[in-house]
Amino acid sequence: MATATTHGARDHARAQHGTRTETMPVVPASDWPAAVPGTPVWAETVAGGNYTHRVLARGTELRLTDLAGDACAHLLLYVDGRPWERLNIADTVKVQWNAYLGADRLLLSDQGRVLASVVADGSGRHDALCGTSTLVRNTERYGDGSPQSPSPAGRELLKLAAAKNGLGPRDLPSSLSFFQGVEVRADGALDFTGSVGPGASVTLRAEQGLTVLIANVPHPLDPRPGYVCTPLEVLAWRARPTAPGDQLWDATPEGRRAFLNTLDFLTARGLA
Repeated sequence: MATATTHGARDHARAQHGTRTETMPVVPASDWPAAVPGTPVWAETVAGGNYTHRVLARGTELRLTDLAGDACAHLLLYVDGRPWERLNIADTVKVQWNAYLGADRLLLSDQGRVLASVVADGSGRHDALCGTSTLVRNTERYGDGSPQSPSPAGRELLKLAAAKNGLGPRDLPSSLSFFQGVEVRADGALDFTGSVGPGASVTLRAEQGLTVLIANVPHPLDPRPGYVCTPLEVLAWRARPTAPGDQLWDATPEGRRAFLNTLDFLTARGLA
């Protein structure tokens, strides 16, 4: 179909209506073909070297799936409407006395409150230590790290996702990485352990209203010479937040305090 004229371009664009590709958002999310535990609110497949973002209500559950075994989801979280309260990796690690992510771990802000909880983990290969890739590093490794290049850096993609939510480069802290693992050796060196293979997933629950930014790019410690990153499935559905009496609420003294801080904050504002 010719696109050299305005009419031709219009006809070509309209002819794409209803087309499904391997990597794309599904709108509305309720058209997602597979069943989920609740009403879908976000359904998307993110290509390797791409990014996505969404605002999620409190209680929403978010499932990330490494479809082909080489996805790496670099995640940032912000309280919706209050972006100065955001995911703090240092507090997430030190408050829970553990640098390894997994089921029943909490993702914390620097205000001592819970942003999200990890409710299920079928991977076990995650990283809270290294952050994402940068323009300089990707340019050194692959020849380019700009967003439109064949090897975009995670930080550059997160800048784009941030800008679409009114945030700038100064608002980007260190991110969490899911599906590509890192272990700390006895001498303090870091070992890249990679993924467990296709189909692994991790499910998070939003304990506050959140702005979610995700870049799907190779882990910065991935030793392979090529830029290897495969599609990431993102699904979210309506659920409920963790509440007093839930097993996770009282799993640890540190976690219980963080949940209490969160409930106190939300109750004072009429949000819980």
